[in-house]
Amino acid sequence: MDAQRTAPSYVHTEAVQAALAKHKERKMAVPMPSKRRSLVVQTSMDAYTPPDTSSGSEDEGSVQGDSQGTPTSSQGSINMEHWISQAIHGSTTSTTSSSSTQSGGSGAAHRLADVMAQTHIENHSAPPDVTTYTSEHSIQVERPQGSTARVAPKYGNAELMETGDGVPVSSRVSAKIQQLVNTLKRPKRPPLREFFVDDFEELLEVQQPDPNQPKPEGAQMLAMRGEQLGVVTNWPPSLEAALQRWGTISPKAPCLTTMDTNGKPLYILTYGKLWTRSMKVAYNILHKLGTKQEPMVRPGDRVTLVFPNNDPAAFMVAFYGCLLAEVVPVPIEVPLTRKDAGSQQIGFLLGSCGVTVALTSDACHKGLPKSPTGEIPQFKGWPKLLWFVTESKHLSKPPRDWFPHIKDANNDTAYIEYKTCKDGSVLGVTVTRIALLTHCQALTQACGYTEAETIVNVLDFKKDVGLWHGILTSVMNMMHVISIPYSLMKVNPLSWIQKVCQYKAKVACVKSRDMHWALVAHRDQRDINLSSLRMLIVADGANPWSISSCDAFLNVFQSKGLRQEVICPCASSPEALTVAIRRPTDDSNQPPGRGVLSMHGLTYGVIRVDSEEKLSVLTVQDVGLVMPGAIMCSVKPDGIPQLCKTDEIGELCVCAIATGTSYYGLSGMTKNTFEVFPMTSSGGPITEYPFIRTGLLGFIGPGGLVFVIGKMDGLMVVSGRRHNADDIVATALAVEPMKFVYRGRIAVFSVSVLHDERIVIVAEQRPDSTEEDSFQWMSRVLQAIDSIHQVGVYCLALVPANTLPKTPLGGIHLSETKQLFLEGSLHPCNVLMCPHTCVTNLPKPRQKQPEIGPASVMVGNLVSGKRIAQASGRDLGQIEDNDQARKHLPINFLFLSEVLQWRAQTTPDHVLYTLLNCRGTIANSLTCVQLHKRAEKIAVMLMERGHLQDGDHVALVYPPGIDLIAAFYGCLYAGCVPITVRPPHPQNIATTLPTVKMIVEVSRSACLMTTQLICKLLRSREAAAAVDIRTWPPVLDTDDLPKKRPAQIYKPSNPETLAYLDFSVSTTGMLAGVKMSHAATSAFCRSIKLQCELYPSREVAICLDPYCGLGFVLWCLCSVYSGHQSILIPPSELETNPALWLLAVSQYKVRDTFCSYSVMELCTKGLGSQTESLKARGLDLSRVRTCVVVAEERPRIALTQSFSKLFKDLGLHPRAVSTSLGCRVNLAICLQGTSGPDPTTVYVDMRALRHDRVRLVERGSPHSLPLMESGKILPGVRIIIANPETKGPLGDSHLGEIWVHSTHNASGYFTIYGDESLQSDHFNSRLSFGDTQTIWARTGYLGFLRRTELTDANGERHDALYVVGALDEAMELRGMRYHPIDIETSVIRAHKSITECAVFTWTNLLVVVVELDGSEQEALDLVPLVTNVVLEEHYLIVGVVVVVDIGVIPINSRGEKQRMHLRDGFLADQLDPIYVAYNM
Repeated sequence: MDAQRTAPSYVHTEAVQAALAKHKERKMAVPMPSKRRSLVVQTSMDAYTPPDTSSGSEDEGSVQGDSQGTPTSSQGSINMEHWISQAIHGSTTSTTSSSSTQSGGSGAAHRLADVMAQTHIENHSAPPDVTTYTSEHSIQVERPQGSTARVAPKYGNAELMETGDGVPVSSRVSAKIQQLVNTLKRPKRPPLREFFVDDFEELLEVQQPDPNQPKPEGAQMLAMRGEQLGVVTNWPPSLEAALQRWGTISPKAPCLTTMDTNGKPLYILTYGKLWTRSMKVAYNILHKLGTKQEPMVRPGDRVTLVFPNNDPAAFMVAFYGCLLAEVVPVPIEVPLTRKDAGSQQIGFLLGSCGVTVALTSDACHKGLPKSPTGEIPQFKGWPKLLWFVTESKHLSKPPRDWFPHIKDANNDTAYIEYKTCKDGSVLGVTVTRIALLTHCQALTQACGYTEAETIVNVLDFKKDVGLWHGILTSVMNMMHVISIPYSLMKVNPLSWIQKVCQYKAKVACVKSRDMHWALVAHRDQRDINLSSLRMLIVADGANPWSISSCDAFLNVFQSKGLRQEVICPCASSPEALTVAIRRPTDDSNQPPGRGVLSMHGLTYGVIRVDSEEKLSVLTVQDVGLVMPGAIMCSVKPDGIPQLCKTDEIGELCVCAIATGTSYYGLSGMTKNTFEVFPMTSSGGPITEYPFIRTGLLGFIGPGGLVFVIGKMDGLMVVSGRRHNADDIVATALAVEPMKFVYRGRIAVFSVSVLHDERIVIVAEQRPDSTEEDSFQWMSRVLQAIDSIHQVGVYCLALVPANTLPKTPLGGIHLSETKQLFLEGSLHPCNVLMCPHTCVTNLPKPRQKQPEIGPASVMVGNLVSGKRIAQASGRDLGQIEDNDQARKHLPINFLFLSEVLQWRAQTTPDHVLYTLLNCRGTIANSLTCVQLHKRAEKIAVMLMERGHLQDGDHVALVYPPGIDLIAAFYGCLYAGCVPITVRPPHPQNIATTLPTVKMIVEVSRSACLMTTQLICKLLRSREAAAAVDIRTWPPVLDTDDLPKKRPAQIYKPSNPETLAYLDFSVSTTGMLAGVKMSHAATSAFCRSIKLQCELYPSREVAICLDPYCGLGFVLWCLCSVYSGHQSILIPPSELETNPALWLLAVSQYKVRDTFCSYSVMELCTKGLGSQTESLKARGLDLSRVRTCVVVAEERPRIALTQSFSKLFKDLGLHPRAVSTSLGCRVNLAICLQGTSGPDPTTVYVDMRALRHDRVRLVERGSPHSLPLMESGKILPGVRIIIANPETKGPLGDSHLGEIWVHSTHNASGYFTIYGDESLQSDHFNSRLSFGDTQTIWARTGYLGFLRRTELTDANGERHDALYVVGALDEAMELRGMRYHPIDIETSVIRAHKSITECAVFTWTNLLVVVVELDGSEQEALDLVPLVTNVVLEEHYLIVGVVVVVDIGVIPINSRGEKQRMHLRDGFLADQLDPIYVAYNM
């Protein structure tokens, strides 16, 4: 053990600064987040609340406070700011070797300007792949030069960045991500070891023990005995006896002097007064509460003591009153509001102790919160209490003959001290009367207390060291206590030193922070003389930073008479009371013990004295010897309490009378803590007496000196290594604390993410600090902790000054802070997450196995008895031959135009279409003959005014309604090919009109038909700003039609010719038009007619956009083919009247209805609270047989279920709701229809899906994902599941691409360039094995087939089709396939304020965009939660978190997210995000 004194200095700070200087060589770039202005302004001075005095904390003891005045720099290392700035800036000019140009002024040299410098990657046009963590390219940092114009950074040879689709963007954001990519260099991660990987079990990397890790080598330790507790003849038999003795023989002797906030003595309590008043309190508690027959309090009952910190005299009287009455005091803090941090837990403690009475002072009683009637409200979680004021004037005088019963100390409980655990729960430690007395005796002996000594106490007198010395031991020895209230310390930190001089005090009880404050405030006061002190008890001497305070304090005050041997650190715990204390000696030649220990060794629980590597060491001081009359040993912190070896860190355990005896009312926990029998290596206990765990980690060094290196509560085990929260706080504080951290308030705790502890640091920043300061500080803290502790920080959060929850004495309430962090209500103003560097236990990236050939797969399936996954709808041929169908529709019509003409002749007045307006009334309707006549007029107009030939393309730009239908049939009558196009949005022309223009151009439309209103819009000034309006094709307005009929109606010569074009924008942002032939169109209508049993007598309600896919077919085509009446409800009308669709369904007694997800969501959100009023309006959905959601995606099961639940009360049958599936190659593959089994739901393992496998699991099992069948396969449709790479057929329940063969497949893409290769693959694919003749169309969707137990209409077993997601949406990360929706679902669940989420990848970085519904202050709360949930549930590290306003994520008309548009917008910096966080 290194026993020489190190030069007094801030030991730790030196190490930290040295570590940082080393880091300067390899500068670490922290990408600064982008933050919206409003967020930056908010944290400025205006929002600064004046400091609530409270500084350092109670338990977390903050050391560095605000400097009150400038300390003299002549005193060596005291002037922290000066010293640190020298340490940092002294080396600046020499260390910027990495920068190519040197800017002037060394102070500014290391600002974040160069951390943020534009990074160049040599000859490397594609951004590097981050997930492999390689960086062979040298990265040069270039410094911005003065004010010279900068050239935009080039990325390798590319002048512009290209996004995935090859769209060039020039952007700030990409530069940031690029920089992030460069920052994520190879982290310190152990090499991946081989481990057995089951079929697709993702195994988390298990931290293997490091073969070179230090192991304890010493012999088994011996238990250490303290000196004999010598019984002095005049020691009293109990504490009450001592009080009685002094109160009667020296009633005038001063017992306690209290101070006011000016430092003037407020009140002197003498021993006589203490004795008589305590007796009065005892009498009143026992005789004046309740009735004579039923007293409220009996001896042995618990009562709580609620006294403020500035009134020790009232507390002392009440405490001794309780001892005399033999009731058990439970001292607690004064509750200030009903919702104090931790106050609820205190309430639980009082409840479990059965407390019904609270003793308090007059002033405190007046200050408690009151209800309007003047009652004190019941605090949250508290039992009902009677408040009893203990001031003498309120009490009755005890009768002459009443006298308290003073016994010798026994095993009855004397008092209960509360203790707050790591998780915030509060326990009560019971101390017996004999333990209380023995503890006072042991302290008297160890500290050499004598009668009438004066002691200055700065500590909290209600518990711990302050209570033991300042209230209990002092009375045993008739000492005089000068109590300094906390409020005085805040005004004048030197007050305790002044009182020591003024009263020539022999002893002072302080914490490190009181010494530190005195240093900061000390302005060379001449009249200070500390030579009277024989003992300065440092209550938190076991804290890692107390040594710095002790050294610095000694350094300054040695010249004022302070002797080195006077400083006496002690270690204590609520369970074991005083564990060890350094004895005051008269011999100044005996220097105190020091240990300079290797931090690396400590993380493995091993003691290694470190000399050569000065950076990562912990210097500890001894806390003296074991207490008189006690035995101490150290045991392994977890598992069986086995004795440690001499060079091993363990939990200190004590065996003595002077300790707590139990946790009140908790026998199990008591056994684990208070009844421990340490074992030797041979397995036997070392004594027959139980030991008590102190909760302190440490070791017993040479000469029996006790060293404490941390608390069990502050222990964080990160990948098998132990770190102490206090050590990390000390390191963080040593990084320019004065400049940045507000009053040294830092909280460090760990959260469990992905099966390991992760370190989180939360600090309050000074109100005047800038963004740049913050990030400068944060990056330095990361470097310092990395160098000194060799551990990564998972999250570093900064909050505005004074916002962390406080303990009663102003410290940081750790468990509440952690709680706020985890629930996302901490509201930080800056966050830096470093999951890339910290998380080293991710599963191994999946290596793609060489593909097994399709033949082997097929044989394998046959051998294992799995059928090949194929299924088909009913056969179209068989169904039609009944007479029923003949009556409705002659079978030989191949063309819709013929069907319409036939209906106009046979049933002219039958209504086909009814259009509703937003009030639910009929806006317009069409009979068969009206539609026929309008179509004829439009055909004439096309031929005469448009001069069109048959086969010309016509763009129909109409709002959803009747005109669109008439125009469509007009085109068919004229032999033209219609293309329906969504009209531009009048409020948003700039973004919607270009799409219209693009479709018109790509579809090669020869003419454009529309209404008069839209016609004007297309030529307006706004339109001219968005597109070139001179290049529109001729625009025909159909509001005034010619009065004549066409000479003849066009009849196509060949059913395979084009009927119409269907254009749609896919979710990946691709515009694709497909060709629908006349034959396919008729087959499509027929298939739907059969599946849904549609006849002229039926009514169907349609609330869909009529521009593409199944929505268009249902809106325009099906009624003409099947003759049923369609009730048309434009979805846009629901924005003004959300109940419109459901009211129409109810009013028209509709059995079948179709809607989109957007409509369903609008109803679920908009009508959620109105079901009662809708019921009253007569809304009845009990007739609905099928409610089909028309979709081209995986069914949104959560939405359909909540919709079904919500409207169940209005008669909606839960089985009625189902979905359909369409895609570009086939506009409807599945549709629920009327007959056939109900849709089924299965649960699959999400981890297996990532490996393209399907594993069914039970509902509710971990990682389960519910998938709903996408409706029944339509008649005439065949489906097979194929491997998208090898094109081989797959077995049942295998994930593959859905291929479809059907008469209503589209016949190909309509593209201007005729990209034939693309088309042939999608529309004419053949299997590579098995049935190689059939021509299939590839849907581009991954899914699987599963044979169910249900039977379908033909009595066969039913095959269900489940869709997992689109192939081109899927993201390949770490060799696995992820579907964005799964990650988004997890993220939306992470916080109540996240309303929507979209994810995409950029150069293998996962980018998560979340919409925030809440104040912008919540934006930063989301970053850690989003990162956590994606790690936990998907084993992925989020690279960038972008927080945006509601409505920023683009959604198409089908309600699908346009992730690629969002990605382009993000990269081009067009999102105006609230906050962008770059995870490191």
